[in-house]
Amino acid sequence: MSNGSILYSDFNCPFCYAMHERLSEMSLLDRCAWRGVQHAPHLPKPMVRWSGTLGAELAHEVRMVQRLAPGLVISLPPGKPNTRWAIEWAASLFRQDAGRGMEFVRQAYRAFWCEGLDLSDLSVLQRLAGEPAVDGEAEERRRIVQEWETAWHETGQAGVPLIVSPSGDQLVGCVPEDHVRRFFP
Repeated sequence: MSNGSILYSDFNCPFCYAMHERLSEMSLLDRCAWRGVQHAPHLPKPMVRWSGTLGAELAHEVRMVQRLAPGLVISLPPGKPNTRWAIEWAASLFRQDAGRGMEFVRQAYRAFWCEGLDLSDLSVLQRLAGEPAVDGEAEERRRIVQEWETAWHETGQAGVPLIVSPSGDQLVGCVPEDHVRRFFP
């Protein structure tokens, strides 16, 4: 049950994963409507192994998240996947049942940030969802995801995670628990 707050998030963002887990632990996740957005739509399918500067940047992000969310189970993945199909799959499942949609989101975050699985691989997504995508819904899924992207861009923020309250207040980034508690009355 959402109170009208919207959580904009991307599966390949470690800060989004940490915020998702934090909201879940604080029993606040059900007060948000999850909306997947691609903050890095240029990433390739399939995911490629990052090395050099990109690999160092990814390792730095994971270390930052470990400091911001001590105790969070997180591993350094081999790269970052394009998340378009994973977001579309989530949109499809949310249309069917909000609980199934949130379970898929939880599993997708953990599959990537704990196991390093490629979320741009349709077989991985099918395994996580427990069912194949319904081809007849492709246009509707894309429409929903485009609405999410448009609404996210209209917030004026370019990053994720982002929580927007019904009154338009914004909570940006993976913030400490006390900030989260103050945001949710």
